[in-house]
Amino acid sequence: MGAAIAKLSVATPVVTMVPAISADWEKSAAVEDLAQIAETADRLGYHHLTCSEHIALPAAEQQRRGTRYWDPLATLGYLAARTRHIRLATNVVVLGYHHPLEIAKRYGTLDVVSNGRLILGVGVGSLKEEFDLVGAAFDDRGPRADDALRALRAALSVRQPAYHGEFYSFSGMVVDPCAVQDHVPIWVGGRTMRSLRRAATLADGWAPFNVTLRQARSWLGQWDLRPGFEVVLAAPSPLDPINEPQRARDLLAETAAHGASIISTTFTHTSLQHYLENLAALTELNTA
Repeated sequence: MGAAIAKLSVATPVVTMVPAISADWEKSAAVEDLAQIAETADRLGYHHLTCSEHIALPAAEQQRRGTRYWDPLATLGYLAARTRHIRLATNVVVLGYHHPLEIAKRYGTLDVVSNGRLILGVGVGSLKEEFDLVGAAFDDRGPRADDALRALRAALSVRQPAYHGEFYSFSGMVVDPCAVQDHVPIWVGGRTMRSLRRAATLADGWAPFNVTLRQARSWLGQWDLRPGFEVVLAAPSPLDPINEPQRARDLLAETAAHGASIISTTFTHTSLQHYLENLAALTELNTA
């Protein structure tokens, strides 16, 4: 076996369904199917799996964004109990929907029950209707998100945190439990250069979506990223490591060459068993 091309992660099926991407079998998949995916990825050594956050989407967005988004806290808490090693990444929690101490308590608890496997992926958000629904400020969501990131870094692993910023200020409050990791990895999602700037200056990684590999490489080339900073990029098309192994290997290499330290994987799949077989086949290719 050779060295791995890059670390692999699972863009978890079932929990998020996007038209033209998700497979038909996912519509009726059960929670046990999801657990089998997580357990298999865990056993095979995948770096992390994901779950996104949307509270409620406008009906007009159904064809573009889909409508199924399992709640990440409940989902990842369940999967924490079914796995041992794979990390659990929110991709992403929308910062504007929550006070930073809400996130610190809820996801700090997830870090406790998972024995320190949380990766807190966060984003600024873009659906004004959803912001309006929860009574969150929309127009200044960017600076609020920056302040929330600073507040989270001060609070995630601290039982009695203190922070005083432009939008958030707290002290003299106890958050128990808090995260057990001394430094919870915070990744920033998004699809703009601003998201990378936010990640490079305030976080530990960048996990963009709907950004081409060429664009990602161009933006990454403008930053001197510190050691250990993670860049999570999706392969440019679904992988078929069973029927097209060389193409899958080439796509992994191409994604890594454009700056990915972790590759987010999706597959061409027609059933749960087919998906599980893809997970195994790709692991073999990545280290062949």
